[in-house]
Amino acid sequence: MKTTHRRTLKTASAAMMAVGMLAFGVSAASAHVNVAPDDPAAGGYTHLTFNVPNESPTAKTNKLEVSLPTDFPFNSVSVKPVEGWKAELVTTTLPKPVTVAGATVTKAVTSVVWTADAEHQLGENEYQAFSLSVGVLPDAGTTITLPATQTYTDGSVVKWDQKTVDGQPEPEHPAPSFVTTASDSAASAGPTSSPSVTPVPATAASTSSNDAGSTAGWFGLAAGLIGLAAGVTALLRTRPAKAS
Repeated sequence: MKTTHRRTLKTASAAMMAVGMLAFGVSAASAHVNVAPDDPAAGGYTHLTFNVPNESPTAKTNKLEVSLPTDFPFNSVSVKPVEGWKAELVTTTLPKPVTVAGATVTKAVTSVVWTADAEHQLGENEYQAFSLSVGVLPDAGTTITLPATQTYTDGSVVKWDQKTVDGQPEPEHPAPSFVTTASDSAASAGPTSSPSVTPVPATAASTSSNDAGSTAGWFGLAAGLIGLAAGVTALLRTRPAKAS
């Protein structure tokens, strides 16, 4: 019994350590300003969500600026309102004209600036999500880097603009980025030819499905009864014998 008890304690301790390490990893990764697109398909539009944590124990975050690409600028940028934060879309002249969706673009939104009022500044252990709707996205496999600048109430500024290189340790202040994927139309087109498929009558398919479901149900019930019996047997064996 002592051996079994010790093994149980060791197993529980190992599980707790694993959970703790996983939680620590998630916490460490989430301490950066990062971006998450909901649909990065080339040629389409996507919602970008920037998660911004406050990392200072003494100052609050009161401003965030995100830079948008100029080599493949977005021809559409809109911002989702955040309570207590004023958003400004900054339009500038591009370094050189770019063709986007068949049109020549010379000016575009190149940055978005969010500024908080005094009541909604981010304090210690707080974060805020900022969202943009942008498009159109460039060709599949393109890495879109969106450098961010985070400003604190004590005047300190953190630039999240360092490039992440595959095979190398993550920099201290990595720039938010994502990679575009194949366009939705290309993904939905599938292979040019497909194997022949013999259609199955609806009644036959329904009967087969019902039979399979019934069989699976009986097997599940039987497995449950066997497990219950095993549990009762184990419980009876572990009870101390009564003194005669």
